[in-house]
Amino acid sequence: MKLQGGCFCGAVRYEAEAEPFNSTLCHCTDCRKTSGAPALAWFSVRRDELRWIGAEPRLFRSSAHALRGFCASCGASLAFLDEEWPDEIDIATASLDDPEQVPPRDHTFVHSRLSWMNLRDGLPEYRRTRTEG
Repeated sequence: MKLQGGCFCGAVRYEAEAEPFNSTLCHCTDCRKTSGAPALAWFSVRRDELRWIGAEPRLFRSSAHALRGFCASCGASLAFLDEEWPDEIDIATASLDDPEQVPPRDHTFVHSRLSWMNLRDGLPEYRRTRTEG
């Protein structure tokens, strides 16, 4: 699948010829705080399948083992890198030129979901991660 996207201002662009996996709507506090949204949709690709075009995202450490990437010009959230999964990179789904390409397949960190965020989409829900239940 050809995936293309980028930030709001266009300074950071990416493309991947990849099969996305782990598409989720994350409700964790960190995603909310870094995006300003009530939840953030992500999907994963192998890091070697993603190519940054133009500027690369600026990275900051958001937890002991995680880095988040954003556009240094417009501030758009773009990427999440977990050092425990070094071969993978998560991309903010809404940064795709066509976000409909990779719909969420589940909800993660629902223990942090805002009480007024009532989604009845029937997707699996995980209290934390898929492996932590």
